[in-house]
Parts: sequence; structure tokens; C-alpha cells
Amino acid sequence: MKILPRSFYCRDTISVAQDLLGKTLVRKVNGIPISGIISETEAYGYKDDPASHSFPGRTERNKAMFGDVGKAYVYFTYGMHYCVNAVAKDAESEAGAVLMRALVPTTGIDFMMRQRKTDSISNLTSGPAKLTQALKITKAQYGEDLTKISQLYITDGMKVRKSMIEPRPRIGIKRATDNLWNFRIMPSYLASH
Repeated sequence: MKILPRSFYCRDTISVAQDLLGKTLVRKVNGIPISGIISETEAYGYKDDPASHSFPGRTERNKAMFGDVGKAYVYFTYGMHYCVNAVAKDAESEAGAVLMRALVPTTGIDFMMRQRKTDSISNLTSGPAKLTQALKITKAQYGEDLTKISQLYITDGMKVRKSMIEPRPRIGIKRATDNLWNFRIMPSYLASH
């Protein structure tokens, strides 16, 4: 598997969110890879996006969104969950990131089940907090370089055609709800792979 280069992330955030579908998110724990196919993402911009963490400006929490593309932006939410993003934006944009919302588990499934305390594959990584719990992603991975073999990185994966992608409103936000910036591989397509 080839690691996605930094140039992959130096593009329009919405395009990157779609193109991350089918790619493989890899987490190394004690040298052992745990991974899954990215099946759902959400794009978050900057001044054009009131739902984005970066919208009010740069803070200690969101500074990764303003930094180098291809790095991990991990945040804590609801006082209990972590969520993981890939920083992605074109050269004209000051900030942007893609939230990884769901994976199809591929390797290290036993590890994921222990982390999540469940043996249900369909429930293992079917949400952003479940995904980080299953892969043991915490603030320790904040700023991790996704473009090289590290604790967290992204490789190429299955080919996903545009016709297999379903754009939808983003989930759990109160502003900019009309933007169809949630993207998922249609379940019927995933079931056949």
C-alpha cells in the first residue's frame, strides 16, 4: 500500500473529503497495524463555513487546521470522545480539515473489538468516536504526519467512483446545515466489496 503524499491534501477540502473514501486509515500500536477503509467523511472549511472549528479564528485547540496539510487534527468533544481529521486545504485557504466519520475494519479487528468492548463488526467503527476508540486514537496523535509511516497514516485503497458516493448534510451541527459536505460510500456498494 502506498502512503498518500502531502500533495493529495493540498487541494480543495471538499474534493479531498470525497477522494479519501476508499483509502485506508492505519494506526500502529506497539508496531502492530490496525486499519480500516474510510467509508464516510465530512469537509470543514474556514470563513465560508460557520460549522467549522476554524471559523472563529486560530486557537490552541484548532491550530492544526491552520498548519501543514497531511497532518492529523484530533479533538475532544462532549467531554468524552475523540474525533480525528486530516488537515486538507488548497493554497488559497487558511484552514480546513476532513473528519473521518466511519471505517470498514480490515486489520486488527480483534484489537478493535477489545478497545470497543463489542464483537459487533457493524458497530465497531460506524461513527467518529467509535472509530477513534477502536483504533486507540487520542490527543497523543494530534499533529501526527499522515504522509509517512508513523503512529497514524493513510494509504491508497479501493477505487471509489463518483457515482458510488452519496453527498449528504453534515451530522450533529447547527450551522451551515445546507452544505452537502458529508460523503459516504453507498452501503450497497460497500456490501458488494
